[in-house]
Amino acid sequence: MSQQSKGSSTTNNLPNFARSSQKRWLKLYYFIRTAFSAVWVAAAFTVGQYSPTIAVILLVAYPAWDAAANYLDASRSGGLVQNRTQTINVVVSVATTLAVIVALQIGINWVFAVFGAWAILSGLLQLGTAVRRWKSYGAQWTMILSGGQSALAGAFFILQFRMPTMPLITNVAGYAAVGAFYFLISAVWLSVSDLRRKTRSV
Repeated sequence: MSQQSKGSSTTNNLPNFARSSQKRWLKLYYFIRTAFSAVWVAAAFTVGQYSPTIAVILLVAYPAWDAAANYLDASRSGGLVQNRTQTINVVVSVATTLAVIVALQIGINWVFAVFGAWAILSGLLQLGTAVRRWKSYGAQWTMILSGGQSALAGAFFILQFRMPTMPLITNVAGYAAVGAFYFLISAVWLSVSDLRRKTRSV
């Protein structure tokens, strides 16, 4: 094979290599998000129920982590400019973190109102990101379902704001647990798809 043919073959393989590398990143990213959410949910259902200080830390940390995670994913997926839905999600999650801190000074019901608005916005933005990635990567149907579920959960949180009964951190923990389940399905789906592809190529 001539040098020119080798160069042409290498060039043609670059898009496939980039797509494969991105799928590996997404798989790792989904596993990381699953692990964080699992730890957060475990903390919320245990010490978070009995320690107001821990509960406050958890409530502030959740949207802050979402901002960091979306920033990391966007940075590893072509940059913030090419991933506008995630860039907006970073801004929304940072604003939510600050709003939660302020709401905690007013009352716990206000915190859940803030979480409700955030869940709706971040869910729709996650759905938009999944639709954009649909043609290139697998497991996006779970992210679309997750985004839709997040928006519905947000509406439920806002309804709770008007209720006389004070919501508990376990309400948010239930929401986070469902999100972790969707991320886990996405990670496993990508792993199985890679395994099947490798098996067929043997």
